[in-house]
Amino acid sequence: MHALIIEPESFTAQLIEDCLVDLGFTSFDFAVDEDEAVTRASSRCPELITADVTLARGCGVSAVQRISHTVPIPVLYVTAASSEVRSRCPTAAIVRKPFSIGELIWGVEQALQSR
Repeated sequence: MHALIIEPESFTAQLIEDCLVDLGFTSFDFAVDEDEAVTRASSRCPELITADVTLARGCGVSAVQRISHTVPIPVLYVTAASSEVRSRCPTAAIVRKPFSIGELIWGVEQALQSR
């Protein structure tokens, strides 16, 4: 399974990747800004997206909307800006930063169930 991790902090991206490996994901793309996320997803469609809201440039919610406008992709927002996600995507799976590995696993399961 392939995942796109949209996360500007490399340490956090690595934690997410490690967790996803334990859940069976085998390949990853990483993006730190909105345009890079869209480019990576167009090169290889992910089976899961994890996204922060606050990026180096652009917005994680906007990136996800641009990526998944034609193909629905499970999404887990991993962010401290959960209120912004809730206002734009009321049913989204969200894990608030800082997070535990257990919370991240729960969030991935929630996102994958929403397909």
